[in-house]
Amino acid sequence: MTSPTATPAMHELDLDAFRHAVDACLDGFLDRQNHTAAARRLPPEIPLTLRDFLFCGGKRLRPLLCACGWYAAAGGGETTMLVQAAAALEMFHAFALIHDDVMDRSTTRRGQPTVHRTLATHHSVHRSQAAAERLGASAAILVGDLALVWSDELLHSHLPPAQLAAIRPYVNAMRTELMYGQYLDLLHTGQPTATIEAPLQIIRYKTAKYTIERPLHIGAALAGATPVVLDACTDFALPLGEAFQLRDDLLGIYGDPQHTGKSVLDDLRDGKHTVVTALAFQHANPRQNQTLRALLGTPDLDEDGAARIRHIFDDTGAHTETEHMVHTRCRQALTALDHAPFPATAKAALRRIAHAATMRTT
Repeated sequence: MTSPTATPAMHELDLDAFRHAVDACLDGFLDRQNHTAAARRLPPEIPLTLRDFLFCGGKRLRPLLCACGWYAAAGGGETTMLVQAAAALEMFHAFALIHDDVMDRSTTRRGQPTVHRTLATHHSVHRSQAAAERLGASAAILVGDLALVWSDELLHSHLPPAQLAAIRPYVNAMRTELMYGQYLDLLHTGQPTATIEAPLQIIRYKTAKYTIERPLHIGAALAGATPVVLDACTDFALPLGEAFQLRDDLLGIYGDPQHTGKSVLDDLRDGKHTVVTALAFQHANPRQNQTLRALLGTPDLDEDGAARIRHIFDDTGAHTETEHMVHTRCRQALTALDHAPFPATAKAALRRIAHAATMRTT
């Protein structure tokens, strides 16, 4: 196993090398947790399930943005503490996804069974299906809680007090904002309306700040960023984060499950209050409105019903208008990046990330 303390200094912004360094850090950390559990005769499926979840896919977007923030603030030299902070962000993200899947009752994530489904299957040998599913959901909450605890452990392991104090406000803000974003999402799920302000607020807190802005801030603050640099991070991050989530909403309806790793029925069955849904309600005629209200949020919605919803999204122009919003916000982010006081290597990496985040099919 590669120890995080052995991570070589990276003088150029090589995103692939940084991704591998973060993976090595996570792998080593979970290996140590597995040995600790075995020595104490604790259930091995906890660290093993978390390891499988972390390494079954994922873009490592937050760690990569943390690295971009570091280089945007002209950070350089030894990167051990940067890798450690980035790994902590990915561990925190595991916590958020595991709990999100429990709340949404999702069955797949990244093309694999969700953690609560995996644990239900693991415990189904000597239990009824209903009992195994209850145990799986409860156990997944605990695995998610442990990922939250371990994200803190990763954060504190190699960061000197001064750097920890510098990033702590952004870490705290990120965690709080995500919880509010998740709560807003819960409040509006099952009650989609023509109001666009609500889904945009959910996007701002659940994705734009959590996924883009705060990881950039954390990396930049770790490198001792000035307020000007931190503000430039925000100017780039918020429109890009909105574009990222708008693309995600469209993939949740129109995507290929073989590429996205998740069903295109879940969001429609839940009645998620998204921008594309709000726009459809705004432009729908009475008959279309009636169809949307009859089908959205139907737990047993089938592909035929989903196709009818997609047809209305297309016919009302909601799909096209949402695509336009994605591209408009991406251009806004790239314009802000052009004026940002970042080194050229950081700007180039952020441009690549912006393109990948908004033009993706997964």
